[in-house]
Amino acid sequence: MNWVARRFEGRVHYGWVVVGVVFFVLLAAAGTRATPSVMMLPLEHQFGWSRGTISLAISINLALYGLAGPFAAAAMQRFGVRPTLLVALATLAAGVGLSSMMTSPWQMVAIWGVLVGGATGVAALTLSATIVNRWFTTHRGLAMGVLTASSATGQLVFLPVLAAISERFGWRPVVLIVAGAALLVIPLVAWLLPERPASLALRPIGETAEQPPASTAPPKNPIKVAFSTLGSASKTRDFWLLFFSFFICGASTNGYVGTHLIAMCADYGMTQVQGASLLAAMGIFDLFGTTLSGWLSDRFNARYLLFWYYGLRGLSLIYLPYAFGIDFFGLPLFAVFYGLDWIATVPPTVRLATDVYGKESAPIVFGWVVAGHQLGAAFAALGGGMLRSSLGTYTVATMISGGLCLIASFLVLRINRPARRVGVAAT
Repeated sequence: MNWVARRFEGRVHYGWVVVGVVFFVLLAAAGTRATPSVMMLPLEHQFGWSRGTISLAISINLALYGLAGPFAAAAMQRFGVRPTLLVALATLAAGVGLSSMMTSPWQMVAIWGVLVGGATGVAALTLSATIVNRWFTTHRGLAMGVLTASSATGQLVFLPVLAAISERFGWRPVVLIVAGAALLVIPLVAWLLPERPASLALRPIGETAEQPPASTAPPKNPIKVAFSTLGSASKTRDFWLLFFSFFICGASTNGYVGTHLIAMCADYGMTQVQGASLLAAMGIFDLFGTTLSGWLSDRFNARYLLFWYYGLRGLSLIYLPYAFGIDFFGLPLFAVFYGLDWIATVPPTVRLATDVYGKESAPIVFGWVVAGHQLGAAFAALGGGMLRSSLGTYTVATMISGGLCLIASFLVLRINRPARRVGVAAT
């Protein structure tokens, strides 16, 4: 790995190479998480499974994706980023590949719900927060924006292609392609991802020689660290404001729109490819919106950024049922405004967590906040499917999602100012 670092010496700090490697890891994980939305209609047609049944597996996946986050962050502190990530990617590839043989709903719940959900929880936002806090002293918001945008790029790269393959060849080739993508990033992690800047005799980007080096405390039990950090953080109001606002974030993005938009489009006579292309278009706009959000987070009050992000997202969702009735500008207008805002909430939320709880504890605290995000996603994935099954329409679920976003826009204004810090134990 040192020879790779020497190739970049004097040209670019190796921290940006690390961002590039993790970007591809998160891209593959994002494509994997998006795959069930492409599989929903084929599984419904082939096996007769209801959308509520399929949504149950997806909701378990989303919940475990979030709940694994704080333990993954603690495991990265104990065992190292690279070993933890390699085990997760191997598990992910094996689980997705194995799902090509499933024929019963319980198998989808076990594989896509439990196995894949837990593995993708390692290659998640907590990984981004860990990398950014280790490799960056300045430009953290920009780096976090770039890494968060990988989820949008995952949709952009995977969804239209996977939808087209699913329509022509069925869902089984889809899962094999996704498993192959997870395998491809394993060598990148093994060869190009060092543990810390100190492993290459470097300092984090923006850190001067006068600043003390990062602490190297002896490894601790990751489960104890995760729960100890939760116990300390949960005593503060800021944690719950971050947790519940991010719960709504998850409910209104990958939980509801990410899971149900393709099926919702089918209700209005659109094909799977058209629905997936709409998600991909939103991914393009989010790639710019989230990266810009990271840049803005380095310069402006994160609470006010979140107020506008949640408010505009809520208005976009309330507009969505009417967009299908507008011939030309309806859905493209939704794709632009909602897409720019898809996960732009992440960089300012990470900044608030870091400012309030400190650089060392922030990744684990943020891991628990992400758990709230994914519990919200699981709630919306299951609730959206159940409401669609019982009412025959997604309109009520869409309005509920939009209303929750408007509530979140006011919740975030109550989070304490960044200058006020709260110590969190990590023992």
